Amino acid sequence: MSRSENRQLAVASAGLGPWRTAAGVGALVGGAALGVDVVTGHWSLDILAGPVGLGLFFFFLVGTVGGKLRRDTADRRLHRWASEHPWRSALPAAGALWGLNTVSMMLLGGSGLFAALFGSLLPAGVLLLIAGVVGSVKKARKQG
Repeated sequence: MSRSENRQLAVASAGLGPWRTAAGVGALVGGAALGVDVVTGHWSLDILAGPVGLGLFFFFLVGTVGGKLRRDTADRRLHRWASEHPWRSALPAAGALWGLNTVSMMLLGGSGLFAALFGSLLPAGVLLLIAGVVGSVKKARKQG
């Protein structure tokens, strides 16, 4: 397969996850983090940046890992490709988290472009690591 076909399959495989559940979990975590910031009195102009970042992280974590663990998918070929390429199929979610978290840090927080870009690398890397390891373990268990 060509690189563009692999990229298209990776993006399409991102749709396998339970995104409604992920949205609920992300909203719950973000709301709880905002509530903790409000109750503890951490008032500042960037009070929303942290909770939005946490909400985005858990949204993509539940959606991506849930898609890897899910068995009832409509497109079995796409699911099989995602199972055979666990790291490639996790890249679109990590990239989306990196981009959205960067934008939220710039708009809602006081971060500049480079601080937001580098500050968003850690959560995106952790998401990629978790999703890749979960997919690799599932692939190894399936083969064994």
